[in-house]
Amino acid sequence: MNVHILEMPLDFGASRHGSDMGPSAIRLAGIKERLESLNHKTFEHADIFQPQPQEYEQVGNPKAKYLKPIVNACTKLAASVEEISSKGDFPLVLGGDHSIVLGTLAGLAASAKKENKKIGVLYVDAHGDFNDTNTSPTGNIHGECLAASAGIGLPDLTNLYFEGQKVDPHNICFVGCRDLDPGEKVLMKKAGVTVFTMSDIDRQGFSEIVKKVLKFFETHADWIHVSFDMDVLDPMYAPGTGIPLPGGLTNREALLLMEEMASIGKVKSAEIVEVNPILDVRNQTAILAVSLAARLLGETLY
Repeated sequence: MNVHILEMPLDFGASRHGSDMGPSAIRLAGIKERLESLNHKTFEHADIFQPQPQEYEQVGNPKAKYLKPIVNACTKLAASVEEISSKGDFPLVLGGDHSIVLGTLAGLAASAKKENKKIGVLYVDAHGDFNDTNTSPTGNIHGECLAASAGIGLPDLTNLYFEGQKVDPHNICFVGCRDLDPGEKVLMKKAGVTVFTMSDIDRQGFSEIVKKVLKFFETHADWIHVSFDMDVLDPMYAPGTGIPLPGGLTNREALLLMEEMASIGKVKSAEIVEVNPILDVRNQTAILAVSLAARLLGETLY
């Protein structure tokens, strides 16, 4: 397979700096070499977005901070993802904060429309990213990005790249949530997304949750986008992330989920976000990100 590694060093969507260095850390952890060892041909794209320092940009709307540079960056990303996907190649986007999902999903949705395909999203994240400007406690767009992709929020975000909804919320499946804002929960329930929280995992066991995820995507998608936020992992395994929270997934659980998703043959794009080298220990979070990408793209233990 042709895998295009797109670097998006965007951290305007979050409060804490450092995730802009995430793509570089993942590259240094050997992602190109790892994927090529699986017989993929890789193409590197490090020039999609070259940010100014955040301090040089205007915050703008306090309920959607740095809206203009985020929209500009994600529009460029969407064009690249659409072009890559339309060729039948695989876009793998490295963040950066999670606001980049706006661009990835817009590009994949544009490609899917041309093929009359229904897209679904596996959102592996401690957070829902399903706020709008009324429910967001921070105004950070990385907490509003998936809602906007589902058609909920500011028109500048919901209509990014092309007008209208990028993914039907009924085709979105969350895994690993453990920190949802009150208003966000209301929006998620109203929209009809499927959510497997850490409490669900504790009650039912991770293997049972994985079976339900695979069953979900049997009927909810022709093409799947996997969006993986490293803060879904317990900080014991991924200390280098912007919002570390105890009680997350183990590295083994996350690797299994990626391997099982690869087995169904529907994953057409992916992104890995929120690697923050400033907070990392010996680059272990970036190294784990490489392993997650490898499992999603066909690596098995035996």
